[in-house]
This record gives sequence, C-alpha cells and structure tokens, in this order.
Amino acid sequence: MSIALASAADFRDLDHDLPLLLDAAATRGIQAEIAIWDDPAVDWSSYDAVIVRSCWDYTNRRDEFLAWAASVPTLHNSHDVIRWNTDKVYLQQLQEAGVPIIETRWDISEGDDIGQHDEWVVKPTVSAGSRDTARWTSRDDVYAHSAALVAAGRTSMTQPYIASVDDEGETAMLFFGGTFSHAIRKGAILAKGEGVRQDRDGRGENPLTRNPTDAQHAVARQALAATDQILGRDAGLLYARVDLVTAADGSPLVIELELTEPSLFLPWSDGGAERLMDAIVARA
Repeated sequence: MSIALASAADFRDLDHDLPLLLDAAATRGIQAEIAIWDDPAVDWSSYDAVIVRSCWDYTNRRDEFLAWAASVPTLHNSHDVIRWNTDKVYLQQLQEAGVPIIETRWDISEGDDIGQHDEWVVKPTVSAGSRDTARWTSRDDVYAHSAALVAAGRTSMTQPYIASVDDEGETAMLFFGGTFSHAIRKGAILAKGEGVRQDRDGRGENPLTRNPTDAQHAVARQALAATDQILGRDAGLLYARVDLVTAADGSPLVIELELTEPSLFLPWSDGGAERLMDAIVARA
C-alpha cells in the first residue's frame, strides 16, 4: 500500500504532523511520502490514497487547487468536501441545519446592523491562518474592512469577538474516521488593536491538550452529522477538526469546521498519528 501526504513546497517543513504520519506508516509497512500538490511530475493515480495535509497556499489559487483535487482519484477528504469547506459560507448551511454557530453577517456595508458588541472580527470567507482577518473595537473600522474585502471581489463575514477566547482559547476537536481522537486548546490568535496582519500562525500559541465537555462533544457531533446530510455523504469523513468557542451563556459555538487542510496537533495527541493512519488503511 502506498499513500501520498499532499503538502505545499513552502510549508512542508513547517507541518509538525507530517513526520509523525510518516513514522506511523512505516511501522505498519506502508509506503508513505510527502508530495507537493502542484508538482506536475507527481503521478497521483499511482497512490492507493492521497491525503490532503498542509496545502496552505491554496487560498490565493483556490480554483487551481479545486481543479487539482477533482483530478485525484483517491483523494481524502474528497473533492466535494473540499469545494464546500474552502469557502466559509458553509456556515450558513450549518446554521440552517440547527448547528449553533457564532452570529455572522455577510458583506456588510456602512450603516448595516452589526449588533451591540464591544468588539468584532472581520474576515474573508476564503482564507487560512487568519490572513486578512482583524479584531476591531470601532464600527468604522469594521465597515471599512468589510468594504475593502468586497471591493476586492471577496465575500466578507463579520462576527462579534467572543470574549472567552482571550482566557479560555478555542477547543479544537479532532475526529479520524468518524471517531473522536483528541482535543487541543488553541490560544487566542487575534490581539486587540493589531489590525490586519499576514504573519499569524493559525495554530495559535502554546497548544495544550483538553478534555471536551459533554456539550462540546454533542455540538461537534451535530456539526459532522449536518455536514454528511448537507453533502449527501454516507461514508463520512476521513478527518475533521471542529473548532469551538464558548458563548457568554457557557454554551459551545462552532467557529469553524476544518475538513480540508487543518493542523491536526499530532505531537500533542498521544497516538493520534497512529489512529489516523489506521483510519486511512481502513478507508483505502
């Protein structure tokens, strides 16, 4: 059995998950290698499975990336999942399915209602690593940021900043083959007053293991079940990361559903690489 772990030339050495996945494959007698997704010399059909990993340069080349994904016969997660998940407008469908998400407004312009909040976050719907994203205290800054994104032909989303993130962080829950593997606390990424930056690490600082609550498990499962229903899928997902924050009333909210190229935080997972590799073998 042979598998390819698809990465990007500029990011393969920054992906802390890849070495652990290669080791997990080797101990199972599986031939695994890192391959660059936009390398024309790679014969993707030669692999029993191709796993999308750190293809973190796709955001400025999404059409090209989606065309590549559609051309790979044994891609996980599959092309239909990636097409849906790489534009955060999918949150609208999750909300319509009853999944609790952060209050979100789309493509706002000056004077639009953005709610009575102390702070807001504005970001494009196609982005990774918190690029082109900022945390604002001024309504004027919110309107200007959203208008700039829309003027550039992008869809903008505006959300209240969830205050609990500053102390509690986010809870990233990882699922492999539909089974919960581990959870991580991601520290706050957006600092007050820093504006738009392009050099943030979307994985957050100082990740720590976390034991999710029953309520968090329930919301994560609800989000994954809704995704299968929306996409008409029976086989489920090879891997998924559900990112949750805590609302003012203590309830979990989905901030993002990462099904394309999420960091899996395997160095903090106590066997996560082995669990994912077993799920890959079962799927392939």
